[in-house]
Amino acid sequence: MSPVPKVIEPGACLGVLGGGQLGRMFAIAARRMGYRVHTYSPDDDTPAGQVADAEVTAAYEDLDALRAFAAQVQVVTLEFENVPVEAIEAIETVVPVRPSGLALQTAQQRAREKAFLAERGFPTVPFAAAASLDELVEAVERVGLPAVVKTAAFGYDGKGQHKVTAAAQVERVWGAIGHQPAVVERFVTLQAEISVIAARGLDGQVVEYVPFENRHANHILDLTTAPAAVPAPIAAQAVEITRAILEALQYVGVLCVEFFVTTDGALLVNELAPRPHNSGHLTFDAAVTSQFEQQVRAICGLPLGSAALMRPAAMANLLGDLWADGIPNWAAACRHPDVKLHLYGKDAPRPGRKMGHLTATGKSAREAQDLVIAARDALLI
Repeated sequence: MSPVPKVIEPGACLGVLGGGQLGRMFAIAARRMGYRVHTYSPDDDTPAGQVADAEVTAAYEDLDALRAFAAQVQVVTLEFENVPVEAIEAIETVVPVRPSGLALQTAQQRAREKAFLAERGFPTVPFAAAASLDELVEAVERVGLPAVVKTAAFGYDGKGQHKVTAAAQVERVWGAIGHQPAVVERFVTLQAEISVIAARGLDGQVVEYVPFENRHANHILDLTTAPAAVPAPIAAQAVEITRAILEALQYVGVLCVEFFVTTDGALLVNELAPRPHNSGHLTFDAAVTSQFEQQVRAICGLPLGSAALMRPAAMANLLGDLWADGIPNWAAACRHPDVKLHLYGKDAPRPGRKMGHLTATGKSAREAQDLVIAARDALLI
């Protein structure tokens, strides 16, 4: 690897693995700060590639193409964690990858992630790993019913997850997940799901946003409000755990820690996302420094920005379902002066596909929530 300056100054070129909307918003933040951006993904005309200086289209398994890509940039980051570890290792022979391959390897596989958390004493749902049908039967018995079976790798937005309420269902679920390694978690009843997004710089500086509260529909994030309506001790504990995870990973970049708040008030770590996160989209409009600018600052060795919210805020995802009866009424949503529209440049709306989002700010999180829901409803008028 060639020497890289501690601070990568504006004017340098930053590389992004992945072509989705997170890469798009990262590129917008980076270009505003004077950086150039190159993206790499198997697809062309991607949301990120549309706003980048250069879009490289090649497979993540093409190690020669990855090394050639890395030679054109000074640091590489991720907007999509399901990248083969071999790809990260190839790039790391040329330039730094931030966050590191170790952090990615830990977070992209649920069994490793759960083991990492449990070994360090972080609170999680009771779980067990399984790599065969017999092990899955044993894991369900150990964890207890009801349980949730999740594929160990490549899961997001609820994909590869199945609830089990009776032992007789285990064999069917094993077939449904394609006979692949799995994690079994005890099913818990929730009062809330929250996330803490934080950034850690090269010098160890950590900055975190207040906890955000998330609501899902069909396992896909539907609505985020900030700050989360949880007791102050829960919010403080979530921030403390997030900081400790960043330190344990010696992380550089933006990390999202998703938490369950159970009905009896327990706080449990659900998942890690080693990148900016859907729930943090509202920071683009409502925070002094967005999560995407924090990612730029962190990977380039710059001091981190303030994560303070300027006003309470809410974010509503726009899924492809909104296009079922034609083009949504954008003017109706934009008629609300405190609502911001973000579209990702995807040309093929499909049910469940994230096409964009709306952000609203208000005097309170509830006011912002009501406004963003009204604006999204107006799209169908």
